[in-house]
Amino acid sequence: MTQAPLDGIVVVALEQAISAPFATRQLADLGATVIKVERPEGDFARHYDSLVKGQSAFFVWANRGKQSVALDLKDPDDLAVFRGLIAGADVFLHNLSPQAAVRLGIDAETLHAAHPSLVAVEISGYGHGGPRMDDKAYDLAIQAEAGVFSVTGGEEMSKVGFSVADICSGMYALSGILAALFRRDRTGEGAAIQVSMLDSLAEWMSAPLYATVYGDGQAPRTGRRHHAIAPYGTFSLSDGSTVLIAVQNDVEWRSLADHVLQETGLGTDERFATNAQRIANVEELESLLGERLAAMTADDARQRLARGRIVTARVNDLRDLWAHEQLRERGHFVDVGTPGGTVEMLASPFDISGWTPPPASVPALDEHDDAVLAEIRRRGEQPR
Repeated sequence: MTQAPLDGIVVVALEQAISAPFATRQLADLGATVIKVERPEGDFARHYDSLVKGQSAFFVWANRGKQSVALDLKDPDDLAVFRGLIAGADVFLHNLSPQAAVRLGIDAETLHAAHPSLVAVEISGYGHGGPRMDDKAYDLAIQAEAGVFSVTGGEEMSKVGFSVADICSGMYALSGILAALFRRDRTGEGAAIQVSMLDSLAEWMSAPLYATVYGDGQAPRTGRRHHAIAPYGTFSLSDGSTVLIAVQNDVEWRSLADHVLQETGLGTDERFATNAQRIANVEELESLLGERLAAMTADDARQRLARGRIVTARVNDLRDLWAHEQLRERGHFVDVGTPGGTVEMLASPFDISGWTPPPASVPALDEHDDAVLAEIRRRGEQPR
């Protein structure tokens, strides 16, 4: 088997909840040794629930493949061990508040100055500087601040139903780390990397943001309907099932009229011929489509949509996703050890030729290998 992409890279993370653990989970999937430093009572995400054989679903998801070290950073001896771990690491990441990190002397700028080859990373809610720098921030708060509520839902605004702010900031931390490691290979220079959850999620909101600022103001929330493309949404079929239909252009609309509705004239009807006209008459359009589709069986609708080469999808719940034939047929599941026993989990999305992530486990609190820690401390004593 080809060597893991990050084989030999040592990551030390003072992390909790989701954003930083999600980033370092990806590094572990890519073959890095990830040492998770927890407070003596453990990462509080361990206690969100106990649904996965006694373990938290959030913790199991974001922490497989790591080693856990419990340290009390108020204790001088534990603090010395912690600093030794950092000195022996290639990457250090934390998601404390900026003020707490500065107080401990582990903010990215300070660590990069002390260890020039270290890639030092911090994830915070609002970033350094500005009036909100030290405000506490959780995923839901950042969704609210970044305008996500304002574009999600229907008549009533809604959050995104998963930790989108945590995940997107974790992914920007991951990409920043990989870029910094690539540069270090060429120059020997480490980096100080600062990731803001607000900056990250605001970037993901750019398209509706620019459309609002430079267009006619903010578009109304449209629920399962697309605010700028039609028809693009969900419809009920005669058996009570729901289908999503997505049309991106006028050619596809004419194909839908021909093959699905079997009414060629609708393709050039002046109410619906262009996307702008379909959006202007979207209520009438969706009423017409809804009436026709409600008379079709699921099999009939699928066959007609396939003939017209119209993008369609089932509207799955989470149990449907777990049983999804595409994930199952492609073997996109792995067995993962946890303190409560072995569980089946989704495999890593990384698909790199010649290499497969090895089996991983979710660590119990303070379940660490003394030999590995000794090796990291030994590395810290060597010139870098």
